[in-house]
Amino acid sequence: MNKGNKAETGCRGGHGKHGRGPSSYWMQDPEKVLIGLGLMKGMTFLDLGCGPGDYSVQVAGIIGPRGVVYGLDLNADRLRVLESQALEKGLQNIRTVQGDMLGELPFEDGSIDLCLMSTSLHCMDIKEHGVGIFSEIRRILSPSGQVAVLECKKEKSDSGPPLHMRISDKDIKAVAEPLGFRQVLYADFGFNYLIRFKKI
Repeated sequence: MNKGNKAETGCRGGHGKHGRGPSSYWMQDPEKVLIGLGLMKGMTFLDLGCGPGDYSVQVAGIIGPRGVVYGLDLNADRLRVLESQALEKGLQNIRTVQGDMLGELPFEDGSIDLCLMSTSLHCMDIKEHGVGIFSEIRRILSPSGQVAVLECKKEKSDSGPPLHMRISDKDIKAVAEPLGFRQVLYADFGFNYLIRFKKI
């Protein structure tokens, strides 16, 4: 497993199970999210802001041993949880990377087939950082690569982030589409939504 040397911080919805650190994995049906991602065998997948890596682990099994999953997070403890999960399940196609999604991503141009941001984008000011984040994602995506964002709807709720932190799908489209992305999917999960864009 590979790790960098960035300082530890982070922001994720919820608090996870069994003290493993913040995760929003169980705030919706994970199977519906996985279907919405359009995963394919052998692809290279980036879980950006992966937290304890629940999606990373599930994706690794779906894309198979010829695929690669990169889990990137600032928090070293969460990456260790992901590494433990991978070891426990015998998954050898997961690589952890300690890094900052607000900076230059440590991947080569065109090297990622699909990037997922699961309840991590709302932790940033999208008006301030959105262009930088999506520009870097576009750089590392393959020519037909895609990026998917899972977020809580911009509606009042008893759980999840406060309303002022939430990001609507329109907010995301307003940033992504001018940078060369086209929406290919919107999935409504009631509390959350998944929006997926293709690089054009």
